[in-house]
Amino acid sequence: MKKFHSIHLKRPSAIFSATRLLVVAGALMILAGCGGSGTGDSKESQRVDLLGAGASFPAPLVTAMADEYRDHTDGHITVNYQSIGSGGGIRQFIEQTIMFGMSEAFLSDDIMKDVENKTGGKAFNMPITLADVVATYNVPGLEKGVVFDAHLLVDIYMGKVTRWDDPKIAALNPDKVFPNMAITVVHRSDGSGTTNIWTSYFSRVSDQWKEQIGYATSVNWPVGVGGNGNEGVAGAVMNTPGAIGYNSLSYAFLNDMSYGYIKNASGNIIKPSFEATTKAADIDLPEDTRVLFTNTPAEYGYPIAGFAWMMVYENLEKNNAIETKQQARELLRFLLWTITDGQELCEGLGYARLPQAAIDRNLNMIRQIKWEGEPLGEEILKEENLI
Repeated sequence: MKKFHSIHLKRPSAIFSATRLLVVAGALMILAGCGGSGTGDSKESQRVDLLGAGASFPAPLVTAMADEYRDHTDGHITVNYQSIGSGGGIRQFIEQTIMFGMSEAFLSDDIMKDVENKTGGKAFNMPITLADVVATYNVPGLEKGVVFDAHLLVDIYMGKVTRWDDPKIAALNPDKVFPNMAITVVHRSDGSGTTNIWTSYFSRVSDQWKEQIGYATSVNWPVGVGGNGNEGVAGAVMNTPGAIGYNSLSYAFLNDMSYGYIKNASGNIIKPSFEATTKAADIDLPEDTRVLFTNTPAEYGYPIAGFAWMMVYENLEKNNAIETKQQARELLRFLLWTITDGQELCEGLGYARLPQAAIDRNLNMIRQIKWEGEPLGEEILKEENLI
């Protein structure tokens, strides 16, 4: 197998073709149904299929990574990632029907404790990219760049601001003319890490929201209509004049949607960007990376952002979805590739790169991963001269 750091990545276009993503995703689902997982310490030339599921936000990135990694391994390793939402990813991870999960909400203390009791090891939450959530809208005559702040967004999502020509919107946008049009609020109807980030932001700036609604992957919304996945929210916003929703920046890019700028805690109006999202994460990270940094104190950080985590078990043989040591080995090699060479795919697809601190935390977690007591993660890091 080729060494990671000698890879020459194919550079994607600034906006990855949505059509290609659908074709790749379909092909991967077909390939996942084929055999050939291998047994025991089979040769690296034998094909291995890896299965993951979870958050819809990183799905285009993970799909592109899977496509690139399959080429990198000469077709020997295929990765099938199913976009079912963070809630579904966490559930299937706990049920051990997938080899890895993806979520924009880190595993709770209760889940972490339950995993440790059942498997004798930790559940690791490893950041793969940064999730930036933007306010998307459909207001005739207005392109991207409408300015919001946290309190205005809370008022809209609580049903207190109901029309686009409300004085609170005009005060933040003195250079724009808004129509006398009703606001249709759109939110996620499924369990979603994007919702976790969005409502975490609201909870940090509004005591009323925190006490009455709170933050989670799914909440009881005061107003609005639901859409399933980033795709569902995007579709509802684009098809409904006057609508406002929330989507990942990458989905706004891919669908050519209008999205807002945010006045952050430092009083700066921040245009969503890779740089601003990475700056938001420029904070002291705990060793397990389980931290929310919405409403970031970073002066020029984008305030509605968080990590998208890949979830794996410390003791991989305890995950019923992983049958062989070879599968475990290839899973770790893929994970390592996503946080090193695979980061080259991020910005071309509308995602922010990981800050170095997050990569360092990931390497430390990989080092602890085992197969039947054998330090498999440490062995792989040594092979790549990373320790």
